[in-house]
Amino acid sequence: MSTATQKNSGRRERISVCIITGNEEVNIRRCLESVKWADEIVVVDSFSTDNTLSIVSEYTERVYQHRWLGYIGQKKVAKSLARYEWVLFVDADEVVSDELRHKIESLRDNGFPEDVNGYEFPRLVWFLGRWIRHGDWYPDTKLRLFRRAKGKCGGSEPHERIDIEGEPKLLKAPLFHYTYDDISDQINTLNRFSSISANGMPSDCSSFRMLFGMLAHAPFRFFRCYIIKGGFLDGVAGLIIAVASSFGTFIKYAKRWERLAPRN
Repeated sequence: MSTATQKNSGRRERISVCIITGNEEVNIRRCLESVKWADEIVVVDSFSTDNTLSIVSEYTERVYQHRWLGYIGQKKVAKSLARYEWVLFVDADEVVSDELRHKIESLRDNGFPEDVNGYEFPRLVWFLGRWIRHGDWYPDTKLRLFRRAKGKCGGSEPHERIDIEGEPKLLKAPLFHYTYDDISDQINTLNRFSSISANGMPSDCSSFRMLFGMLAHAPFRFFRCYIIKGGFLDGVAGLIIAVASSFGTFIKYAKRWERLAPRN
């Protein structure tokens, strides 16, 4: 492959960082500090009632309020507001590590390869006072940096993703994720996300399929997370994560079964 194909003639690219927020005063400053090197920061807020907007205004003027459309819909709005060719999605409870920033800045300053439309990187979660390096939570690779014209917001609620044309490249540097404050916060999120997932299941799902999900998928989720993917190596935290993940799967199918069950 020629140098001309690999690079964009040395032209310095610009990057838009897009963030969606909703009452994120606890997390948002840490997130914004990690991306203030970007060429622009676009924030789409779903009418926060805490100090989120006050904090955001210290870092960018490109702040927009929009009614909540779900994770996928809200990110579509944010992407549509980006002005530059390359977009980096960062959640409010995430932080771009220095190592990842250096890799992205190098690509920006030296020129992105013309045949690459997106980059993915591992996400490293901080939970219960430690970094979680095994199980379902690591490497948890996410595609977040992409050409705006070549990427689409997809997935299923509440787990959105970016779909691009072609294969992404891997950047071996972490995106930090401060996912839960504590176990209570984890349980509350599992309850909320399982309801969203249950509501998003196909309308023709049978009660038998839901029962099978409770009896088979939930136990396998624990086995995969704790044994196959080595969650036990994260100590008690790994056990808690595996059990909670299994329960989240169980309750998702149970909630859908509840909606299908006949009422007397």
